[in-house]
Amino acid sequence: MKHELIIETEVDGAEEYAGLLRQVIPAALEAEGVETPCEIDVLFTDDQGIHAINLEQRGVDRPTDVLSFPMFELQPGEHPGAEDADPGTGLVPLGDMVLSLERAAAQGEEFGHGTRREVAYLAVHSVLHLLGYDHMDEGPMKAQMRAREEAILEGLGIGRKEQNEI
Repeated sequence: MKHELIIETEVDGAEEYAGLLRQVIPAALEAEGVETPCEIDVLFTDDQGIHAINLEQRGVDRPTDVLSFPMFELQPGEHPGAEDADPGTGLVPLGDMVLSLERAAAQGEEFGHGTRREVAYLAVHSVLHLLGYDHMDEGPMKAQMRAREEAILEGLGIGRKEQNEI
């Protein structure tokens, strides 16, 4: 299945992660059983850029690592269908993700697994948000989301503390 990723960057150095996202995002969609070709817009930015978007879109006055803006109100396990596709492209506009490469690098260092693994994790995390997963509570929904994130990354050969590259 051919998903379309539109990847833009406001920061230097993000180009090397575009190829990673072109592997990780379709793998996450496949692992979740999405059968309709989707379009996802991705923006690489820094802490200042994501802070501004977080404030403007969510009223949250601080930077974060990744933001997800879904086009549909889905529940985990629900998927958009062909009826949701743009008639001009045949693709379902699943939503947008904004990723702070600056924050990913800091967190990758903090967690000891590097920037590439952190970028992969944040992309999977964002895809799951676009598909209706949430982690606002500390209960079963958060546990379900974390389990799916780890399963998808393990399927790609990207373990929690591993430095391996895909």
